Amino acid sequence: MPFLEIDALRELQRARDVGEEDGDQLALTLERALLGEDLLDQVARRVGARLEGDGGRREARAALVAEPRSGRVLVSTRLAVHGTAPSGDSRPPCILAPHAIAASRGPCREERNRSVQSAELILGLLIAVAALVTIARRLGIAYPIFLVIGGLLLGLVPGVPRIEIDPDLIFLVVLPPLLYIAAFFTPVTSLRANLGIIGSLAIGLVIATALAAAAVARALIVGMTWPVALALGAIVAPPDEIAATAIAARLGVPRRIVTILEGESLLNDATALTIYSVAIAAAVGGSFSPTSAAATFALAIVGGLAIGVAVGWVIAHIRSRIEDTPVEITISLLTPYAAFLSAERLGASGVIATVAAGLYLGHLRSRIMGADARLTGRAVWETITFLLNGFVFLVTGLEVPLLLRSLAPALAMRLVGIGIAVSLVLILVRALWIFGTLVVPQMIRRRKDAPGPVANALVLSWAGMRGVVSLAAALALPTSLPAGGPFPAREALVIVTLTVIVFTLVGQGLTLPWLIRALRLGADVEVRGHDASARQRLLEAATRRIHELYPVWPGHRPLLDRLRETYEHRAEHVERQREDPASEEDRELIEHREIKRAVIDAEREALLRLRTEGEIDDEVLRNLERELDLEERRMDA
Repeated sequence: MPFLEIDALRELQRARDVGEEDGDQLALTLERALLGEDLLDQVARRVGARLEGDGGRREARAALVAEPRSGRVLVSTRLAVHGTAPSGDSRPPCILAPHAIAASRGPCREERNRSVQSAELILGLLIAVAALVTIARRLGIAYPIFLVIGGLLLGLVPGVPRIEIDPDLIFLVVLPPLLYIAAFFTPVTSLRANLGIIGSLAIGLVIATALAAAAVARALIVGMTWPVALALGAIVAPPDEIAATAIAARLGVPRRIVTILEGESLLNDATALTIYSVAIAAAVGGSFSPTSAAATFALAIVGGLAIGVAVGWVIAHIRSRIEDTPVEITISLLTPYAAFLSAERLGASGVIATVAAGLYLGHLRSRIMGADARLTGRAVWETITFLLNGFVFLVTGLEVPLLLRSLAPALAMRLVGIGIAVSLVLILVRALWIFGTLVVPQMIRRRKDAPGPVANALVLSWAGMRGVVSLAAALALPTSLPAGGPFPAREALVIVTLTVIVFTLVGQGLTLPWLIRALRLGADVEVRGHDASARQRLLEAATRRIHELYPVWPGHRPLLDRLRETYEHRAEHVERQREDPASEEDRELIEHREIKRAVIDAEREALLRLRTEGEIDDEVLRNLERELDLEERRMDA
């Protein structure tokens, strides 16, 4: 049965079953009811019967026809679900979104109640995120995976409310900062060294994946057109590196693998979302032009790069002249939105612009940011990134059972099966592409210095988990066509996408650590050598400067002697680690940290005792405590 007909039957069933449901359910039925004249009449008749007979039915139908899916409906207090307002009631109407059409006893009061409920729901979700992440870290599981599992389990609890996510919330609020900060901390030199591999994965693999997923979806879903299928392929094509890099960093895999995953994730979103926009335009407008699609793609890439670099240049000049940490951090928080919205306004790719601005400013951060701004800003961004990712992954898991519960069991199981089939195709295409473009050419050319052996290719192949971008694109699918009908199989595409996200995150995410351990991948000795070499040069520079300061500060020889001894001792540690990384030097450093931490803890206890005894006030305590905090952070670094 074509999905358009399935959608129509499901909406008709909702209109029939609304009965004594509250105003929110009735509003949802009204909002999604414009599938045809017969169904429109049935919904209007159902609404009119609960209002004022034939007159109410005519008014309800007129409202639906006059403002089809307009997104906002003017509702007077007379249009109530459970009755009508008293005659002569002159209270002003309340302008509400469709999901918040008011019940009797005052629409605005009901709206305020719903706002309180929404705030409570968000607070509950954040508490759940904190609790689940704490458990995940104790269990040694990457927190995005555990949040999805936790969301799935919460969604099975009876009475859990359905969360309606505004697509703009993901695209305009969540996505830009996540892209920006990922680019900001991406090493540009490593990205440049692996640009060929990253470009192959971010452009070639995404296109191949989108086409393969579209072909499978069109074969399994009766009545699905190529544009709609290609939209689904673009939605599920880009991997999300968050879970994969968290696992890789924890297990100490070669740095090159992490760089490739991070670089791929930065660039593949633009490719996928460009394909997505072209497919949506074809599905809505009914036409497709390869020339126009190629031009759109080129404009998105080139325009996004230019705008992102321009925004980064302006921000860099502004921040280099500011020495106020709160102002610097505020500008940093606004930067991704400036790049994203500027590019979208000019018809370029907001994703590429945000990534370009992040890379540009991240490369210059040592010159345009002071020490306090770097330390404080990193803490702020880590918190924001944690909250945004946590919210999205938890809601992803939560939505799956709630969506499936609204469908007939047979249809729900069929859509989940299609999602699993698409997931398997994504895994297969990624493995074939990586082995075909990376491993086979190396074997033919016998290049031992190429990006990695078969073990590295296996990890890259299995690290293609889907996440935030796929969810945002699925939720952003239009609800209707210009002619007034629904977007074909929209809910089916959302459920298939959620299934792919859950399947790849849970299935691949939980088995990726086992694969890494089985392949016995370890951290790069070369990277550790570069780190030790850089530390050695820094210590040599410090020692030379100390010797130069003896004639400048002859009265401070004891201080200079202590500094010289400290740096010489550090240099001995670094040199021994370079010669034998598996020596006892690591253990000695750990013991030194424990000794220093014990000393700092004693200072903290003395400081609190002074405050308790009234010898110092809270301001003195905060100032001295900050010094101890900075000393402890320096020790841990």
